[in-house]
Parts: sequence; C-alpha cells; structure tokens
Amino acid sequence: MIPIAKPHIGEDEKNAVMKVLESGVIAEGTKVLEFEKAFARSAGAKYSIAVNSGTAALHVAMLAHGIGGGDEVITSPFTFIATANSVLFTGAKPVFADIEEDTFNIDPDKILEKITPGTKAVLPVHLFGHPANMKAISEIAEDHNLIIIEDACQAHAAKFNGSCVGTFGTGAFSFYPTKNMTTGEGGMITTDDPQIYEHAKLLKSHGSKQRYLHEILGYNFRMTDIAAAIGIEQLKKLGMFTNARQENAAYLNSGLKDISGIVIPCIRQDCEHVFHQYTIRVTEDCKVDRDALIKVLNENSIGTGIYYPLPVHKQPLYRELGYTDSLPVAEKMSREVVSLPVHPSVTETDLDFIIKTIRGICE
Repeated sequence: MIPIAKPHIGEDEKNAVMKVLESGVIAEGTKVLEFEKAFARSAGAKYSIAVNSGTAALHVAMLAHGIGGGDEVITSPFTFIATANSVLFTGAKPVFADIEEDTFNIDPDKILEKITPGTKAVLPVHLFGHPANMKAISEIAEDHNLIIIEDACQAHAAKFNGSCVGTFGTGAFSFYPTKNMTTGEGGMITTDDPQIYEHAKLLKSHGSKQRYLHEILGYNFRMTDIAAAIGIEQLKKLGMFTNARQENAAYLNSGLKDISGIVIPCIRQDCEHVFHQYTIRVTEDCKVDRDALIKVLNENSIGTGIYYPLPVHKQPLYRELGYTDSLPVAEKMSREVVSLPVHPSVTETDLDFIIKTIRGICE
C-alpha cells in the first residue's frame, strides 16, 4: 500500500526521546522551551507557545484575544471541524464565508459580505499547505478593526509574499502525525504581541506562572518534553520534508495536468505551497466519477483521502445549532476533491504508478 500519509521518524527522534526519558523530566520542561524558541525562529515570529494539540492552539489563541460570548468569527466551511469548534469553545459564533475554487481557501470577497457589528475576528485556514490571500485579508482586518487568527495547522513553512504563515496575525499550528512535521500530538501558537504571549502561557497552564498561584481560569494544554524532543528533531528536517513534498507534487502535476476532467492543485504566484495534501478535483468532465476513481486506486493499493466530504456548515452538529447556509463553492468542492500520496516517503516509482493508474482509468 502507498499510504495517504506517513510520519517520517528516524533515529534522531528516537535518541532524543530516550534522552528525555533517561533524564527523568518528561512533562513540560527545558525541551519545550527549546522547541518554542526554535519554532519561533523558523516561523519568523517573536514568540511561540507550545500546547498539546492544534485544536488547543486555536482555542488558546481565541481566548488570548478575548474572544467570547456575543462575538462573531468569520472562517472557512471547508476545513477540519476543529477550526470552527475552537470558536464555539469560547462561546463565540462561527460565521462561514465561502471559498475560492482554485485554492480551496476562504474568499476575501465573501468575508466582506459576512461582516456585521458583532464581527471580532477572521480565521483564515491555509488549507492543504497553500496560503490564504493574506494581503486581502489583512486589508479587510485593518479596515474593519478585526483580529486575525491563522489556522496554519496544515501549513508549516508555507509563505505568502515571502513571509511565513502564522505571522500575519496570531498563528496556530498542529503536529499531528499526518502533518508536515510531527510531535505525535501537539500544537504551537505564534505571535509578535508580548501581551498575547503572556496571556496564552497562562491559559495553557491552569492560569499559573508560579506553582500553586493561579491568576486566571486556565487549562491543562501543556506539551510534554517527550513531544518537544521529537519536535526539535523534526523541525531540523522540515526544509527537507518540504522540498520532498514540493518535488513530489511537481512530478504529479506533470503527469496529470492534461487529463480531461482532472484539475491539479493551484499554486499562486505570491505563495509557497508546502503540500500537506496533494488534492485534485474530479469534475463532471472526467470519464469516471470520483468514487469510481477512488475505488480503482484503492484496489491498486494507492491510498486516498477526501478532505473534506462534508463542509462544516452541513455537519450534524452545526445543523443542530441552526446553520442553514448555502455555500455553493465549498459544497461543490466536497463532491469533487480527492487527495493523493505526496509525503516524503513516496518514491518516484510510486508516483509513476499513481500517474499510470489514474491515466488508465480516466483516458
């Protein structure tokens, strides 16, 4: 099987974990601090705050900005549900704006249509590793006095106009095993604001700077030194991982670009796409439909994924909450998208087999 995702763990990570285990300090400690500083440097941010998941990173970022009951946060419906749920966790209301067909990211023009007096923040998602249009979004935020919180959980090292995502506002990253780098489970918040930094540190650790002295209501969202040790080694390899993903994506693009009904991923000129996922669209012009394509790929031991088969606003939870939005682009994309293996462990032989198999089905 050519898996759709595969964590790339080597001896460096294993040795780093063993050193932490042998030290006896396995909860949050010096390794977490080292990882935070290294990640901030890598991302071009002044500060980073390590937490135990990407979802926690989004949640804490919201709370650190004072988002809560009565506030509205405009975000994408075409994402993993944690994006919108992080808004619900604070008592605020997610408001969904439709997406661009080429990048799958939130459409700035649709953000403008959703702004109300209750709007406090915009939460763009850099989906599949392609940056959202941060120039337009930043201008909207400035004009309407909105907070920007970036869901960069799939976009480690992605850049917009030469700047890393997660630096246009407050960033949230995930280190889940399928991501471009991993700590097993884990997340990171990036910010240039010292007040947000200090507030987020309190929120992730029971509202406490000093042991048994609790200043605010906080949570237990701390990262362990075990996870941080893995993260430090993974971060050293992130450039290599990114290059491999980009090279694999370019190879797939070259092999699939002229097949009728198959739309290969877009890369905008001002963006560096890091290909957390390599996602094609199977349109009505294709010889076969998406499900038939997936069936044959899987029968040939090629892993696939549909990210995402049901937009967030159509999830049962959100229907129960009263969401009745019609967001035609997101709904169309959910019927057409399929992701193919692009991770660093995929070989040229694998890529040739994927291309040959798709051509055999679709031509």
